[in-house]
Amino acid sequence: MLNLGAINGPTRRSIITLGACAALGLSWRHMARGLYTPLGTAKRVVLLWLWGGPSQLDTFDPKPLAPEAIRGPFGTIQTRITGVRYSELFPRLAERNDKFALVRSMRTHSNDHGVAGTIGLTGSIGGAVGLNGIPQAGSIRPALGSTVARALPARGQLPPFLVLGGKLHQGKKAIIGEGGGPLGPAYNPFRINYGLDEGISLPDLELNPALKPERLADRDSLRSAIDRVAAQADAQLSGLDAHRARALALLTGPSALKAFDLASERPQTRAAYGHTRFGQACLLARRLVERDVPFVQVNWSDHVEAEEDAGDGGWDHHYRNFTLMADRHAPWLDRAVSALLDDLAGRGLLDSTLVIAMGEFGRAPKINDKAGRDHWEHCYTALLAGGGVRGGTVLGSSDATASFPVDHAATPVDLAATVHAALGLTSESLVNLGIGTGGRVMDELF
Repeated sequence: MLNLGAINGPTRRSIITLGACAALGLSWRHMARGLYTPLGTAKRVVLLWLWGGPSQLDTFDPKPLAPEAIRGPFGTIQTRITGVRYSELFPRLAERNDKFALVRSMRTHSNDHGVAGTIGLTGSIGGAVGLNGIPQAGSIRPALGSTVARALPARGQLPPFLVLGGKLHQGKKAIIGEGGGPLGPAYNPFRINYGLDEGISLPDLELNPALKPERLADRDSLRSAIDRVAAQADAQLSGLDAHRARALALLTGPSALKAFDLASERPQTRAAYGHTRFGQACLLARRLVERDVPFVQVNWSDHVEAEEDAGDGGWDHHYRNFTLMADRHAPWLDRAVSALLDDLAGRGLLDSTLVIAMGEFGRAPKINDKAGRDHWEHCYTALLAGGGVRGGTVLGSSDATASFPVDHAATPVDLAATVHAALGLTSESLVNLGIGTGGRVMDELF
């Protein structure tokens, strides 16, 4: 409860301000800390986007007492926190769960990957397009990474919002909401692809292979001169030019290129993350936040389907869920996230880096006739670590079958508000920047 006596001489203006903050999602407990006191200690964010929707029951919210048709074949293991159990497939994270928190009561508003993906990345259903091709009502919001890039500009050569992985899609249709939206193209992510065989590629810089970096620089100088003569005043074009300049720096700047040089890492470090595309991308994410990139998003896959035609195969396990989980997805995720948390902590970066691992929704409690789990938007789990998050916290709980939240139900818009609060962004600054969420800050995590 807020102790009004602790506020020295509350004025009408301060009370109105507190009311406005409450309307924007800041709790009384948060406001009692002081309107301009950062909730967390984050300076950077790493979002591990588990595209396709992992099963809450087969990961971090198992139900060992449920019927077998719901609980599935996996056992559970005790973690470092008394009474908190995970699926047996996650022994490394079970040993480290004093370093991170879980929100077991996430929910969203659609079981269509495209729509739920837009909600998950932007906090809004506005403009989302599902498999039926019909846009949802409302305006498209900027992605969470774009809002962070808007609030925390780049502090070096590298862009403020980097995505490791291809554009997200379902059924070969790209989803809405991965970019800057109303903020403009300057806040679109700079995308980097990584493959175990191909290495690093920069799709934003698809150029004639015969064009060498020196010639590109010459051509860019010529283009800049022409642009100066033209004296373009359009703000959107200016944003595009800035984006292109950062891209050019990536291609021609040796100091920036060092960020992507995984060969410079010790073999033991690379092995700790796992020799998978996702694992090595998580290692790249560590190298990028080490260089002060404000927001790094790692896409597990660019498609939801489990087939390994790009990335590591999505989490959309309508069939063979338990085989895929045991052989691929669970051990790969367990290893990569554990290594990332250890690496960040060992380098003194975990307190200043907020790490989030989540998908767009969960999986149905009832196992289908193909040994899989179907879409389930009513309840799923998100993992958060670092940036001031209290390790070992479990916020929210689900019912006996992990079908619905029992308490502390939270949505992607609440998660976005919490990320902003962890970065020390005040409600006033968010409104001034045009990126206020209206979500509820989950200050119980801090």
